[in-house]
Amino acid sequence: MELIDLGEYGDELRRNPHAVYARLRERGPVHRVRPPGSDKSYESWLVVGYEEARAALADPRLAKDGSRIGVTFLDEDLIGRHLLATDPPQHTRLRGLVARAFTMRRVERLRPRVQQITDDLLDEMLPAGRADLIGSLAYPLPITVICELLGVPEMDRDEFRKLSTEVVAPTSSQSEYDAVVRLAEYLTELIEDKRCAGPADDLLSDLIRTTAEDGDRLSAQELRGMAYLLLIAGHETTVNLIGNGVLALLTHPGQLAALRADMGLLDGAIEEMLRYEGPVETATFRYATEPLEIAGTRIGRGEHVMIGLTAAQRDGARYAGPDRFDIRRGPRGHLAFGHGIHYCLGAPLARLEGRTAIGTLLRRAPGLTLDGPPGEWLPGLLMRGVRTLPVRW
Repeated sequence: MELIDLGEYGDELRRNPHAVYARLRERGPVHRVRPPGSDKSYESWLVVGYEEARAALADPRLAKDGSRIGVTFLDEDLIGRHLLATDPPQHTRLRGLVARAFTMRRVERLRPRVQQITDDLLDEMLPAGRADLIGSLAYPLPITVICELLGVPEMDRDEFRKLSTEVVAPTSSQSEYDAVVRLAEYLTELIEDKRCAGPADDLLSDLIRTTAEDGDRLSAQELRGMAYLLLIAGHETTVNLIGNGVLALLTHPGQLAALRADMGLLDGAIEEMLRYEGPVETATFRYATEPLEIAGTRIGRGEHVMIGLTAAQRDGARYAGPDRFDIRRGPRGHLAFGHGIHYCLGAPLARLEGRTAIGTLLRRAPGLTLDGPPGEWLPGLLMRGVRTLPVRW
């Protein structure tokens, strides 16, 4: 099969990947690609069809643990194993231990605090009449929630934002390496401080104490890996859910008016935002542990597979008028949080924060509109979001 160098699409792939993926889908649901700025060692299969993507996300032959084929990544080497880099039975064990502490009841208890943080941020933002929505609401809400949930000191959050953004959308390989090294050092210190401080009512302290019926506990390295995943995945995706969702509303005034007229449509609107411009563009690598076929395309053992979530969610074979933003659509089965055993553990929290932030913003900011073009889209194929979103009201 022809190798497609995605770098040849230039800035179009960052600004409007939907057009690129649509052209690829016309040629078939699976393609051999080279990600932008990468060398031959990162050549991969890219899945762009919805049904094929959904099946691949749940296919046990596509492993998340690269060590099974001799591949390791920077964060695993420096920080530790986590849910996105493990397969059963290790993944089952880790998720079970984390799920004991990160429960639906715990998320529901956060509802009043999420509302309070949102109101406080808007109290500060609204008198000015204009703001960058990312810096004023979309970022500080989820980072405050996840840091409070995990027990990360407030004084560290500005530095953490810089490190986290560099990890998910690196500007260079050296800056990415430096960020991961610093995060590893920081999390090691944080966990040790919590061990010494004794019992506290935060998720990280609970993870340190959590024990399964058979006496199993997270090791120091596993704790660090889980803290890393929860901190980064626990806020970066929600930043983009809020930012992308508001941008979709502001560029579709009819849909915005319909939502303002009936806020009972909000839950469905959040799901359509997740489908239309979800926060994760491409799932992290999977690796074929044996030869297999996806839609008639043969994948060799050890080959890398990327599953295009953004691509799959605009597949016309699944969604009628896929490029139309429609808050009444009811986009059941969207893949914004994945599918199968790796379905996002934090999806309920992300939905809670998205509903609270966007619903409160619309109620408190009449006349909300864009105040100029959005900032640049994040680089790379992992996250989908804008760096800034200027708005006024």
